[in-house]
Amino acid sequence: MSDKISLKEKIGYGFGDAASSMFWKIFGMYSLFFYTDVFGISAAATGTMFLVARIWDSFFDVFVGIMADRTKTRWGKYRPYILWFAIPFAVMGVFTFYVPEFGTSGKLIYAYITYSLMMIVYSLINVPYASLLGAISGDPEERNKLSSYRMSFAFIGSFITFMLLQPLIDFFSEAFGDQDLSQLNGAADLSVGTSPIGWVMGVGVIGILCVILFFLCFSWTKERVTQIEDESNTSVKKDLKNLFNNAPWWILVSTGLAALLFNAVRDSVAIYYFRDYVKVSYKMANTGWDMTTIYFLVGQAANLIGVMLAPSISKKYGKKKTYMISIFLAGALSVLFYYIPNNIVWILSLQFLISICAGYVLPLLWSMFADIVDHQELLTGRRATGLIFSSSSMSQKLGWALGAALSGWILAWFHYVPDAVNQSAETIFGERLMISLFPAACCILAFVGMMFYPLSDKKVKEISEELNTKRKNHL
Repeated sequence: MSDKISLKEKIGYGFGDAASSMFWKIFGMYSLFFYTDVFGISAAATGTMFLVARIWDSFFDVFVGIMADRTKTRWGKYRPYILWFAIPFAVMGVFTFYVPEFGTSGKLIYAYITYSLMMIVYSLINVPYASLLGAISGDPEERNKLSSYRMSFAFIGSFITFMLLQPLIDFFSEAFGDQDLSQLNGAADLSVGTSPIGWVMGVGVIGILCVILFFLCFSWTKERVTQIEDESNTSVKKDLKNLFNNAPWWILVSTGLAALLFNAVRDSVAIYYFRDYVKVSYKMANTGWDMTTIYFLVGQAANLIGVMLAPSISKKYGKKKTYMISIFLAGALSVLFYYIPNNIVWILSLQFLISICAGYVLPLLWSMFADIVDHQELLTGRRATGLIFSSSSMSQKLGWALGAALSGWILAWFHYVPDAVNQSAETIFGERLMISLFPAACCILAFVGMMFYPLSDKKVKEISEELNTKRKNHL
C-alpha cells in the first residue's frame, strides 16, 4: 500500500472544504448581521437561536461519525456522504437565507427550523468529509500535507465568498428592484446590503458553486486506510468508552473549542465594528467591495499564507510548539488591536498579522485529530475515524455556537439597536471589546490547554510505524 498522494487527489480533497467554507463563512461572519438587520429579529433572540441550534447539532455530529464508521459501500465509508448531500446542502442554504413575510414570532420559528436543518445537512456532509483525511493516508506527513491543502482551499473558498457575496447582493437587489434598507438609513457605503432578494439569490449562486466542488471532491479522492480488526465485534458503547478515556482527545477538543471561539467572536462583530466605529465610507471601483469586505479579504489572504507555511514550520519545530507560538501571538496582537487608533492602515495591518497566526492553527488542529485516531487504534485496536473526527467537528460547532451566541448577547447587553444610523458610545465600546480583548482571552485558554497535550511528533511517528507493521502482518 502506497501512502503517497497525487496532486490531483490533494486538490480534490481541498475542494471539499472550499465548498464547506463558502457557506461556513457566511454563517460565521454574516449570519448575525443577516438575522438582525435583514431578517428582522433581535440580537439576543438570534444569539439564543445560534446556541440552541448549534449545541444540539454539535452532538448530532457524533451520531453522524458513528454512522459513517459503519457505512459500507463500493465508494467506501465516508466519500458517499459527499455525493448524497451536496445538493441538499445548497438547497437548505437558500431556505436559510430566505426572508418569509411572517410576523416576529413566525419569523423566529422559521429561523429555528431552517437554521437547524441547515446545520444537520452540514454535519451529514462535513463530518464524513473530515473523517476522509484519516482514510486517505496512514502516513502522518502525508496527512499533514492533506490537512494543509484542505485548509488552503478552505480559505480560498472563503475568499471567493467574500469576493462574490456583497457584489451578488447588490446585483440582484438592483436587478429585482428590491429596496435596500441601508439606502434608507444612509449607511449604504458602510455595510453589506440588506435586500432580502439580494441575499437569497446571492447565497443561491454560491450554493451552486458548492455543489460542483463537492462532486469533484467525491470523484478525485480515494479511501485507502482499512480497519485491522473485525468491525462486527465492535459496538457504539465500546467506541464511546474508548473515546472518553482518551486524554489527548479531551485536551485537543478543549483547545480547539477555545481557538474557534476566538475566531467566532472576532468574525461575528466585524460588520458592526466597521459600520459603527470605523465609519469609512468607501466602495472599491469595479467590485463594489466596502471596507468590511476588504477587511475580510485581507484576513483570508493572510490565513492562507499561514496555512501554506504551517507544514514546513511544524515539520521544523513540531505541531505542538508551532500551535502554541501561533495562538500566543494571535492573542498578543488582539490585545494590541484594542489600543490602536481608529485608522484603517493600523486596522488592516493588525488584521493581516493576526490572521497569519490563526492560519497556522487550524490545519494543525485537524492533523492532530488524525494523530489521535492512530493513537486510539494502537491502544484499543479500533479505528473509530468518523467518531473522532466528528468530535473535532463538534468542538468546531460548539466554538462557533458559543461565539455567535455570545456575540448576540453581548451586543444586546451593550444595547445594540438594529438599523440605527448611529449606535451609542456604550454599544461601540462593546463592539471594540468583541474584536480585540475578548478573543485574546480565548487565545490564553487555547495556549494553556495545549501545554498539556502529550502527543509529540516523535511519539506520533512511532505510533504510525507500529500500526503500519501490524497492517502488513494482518494482510
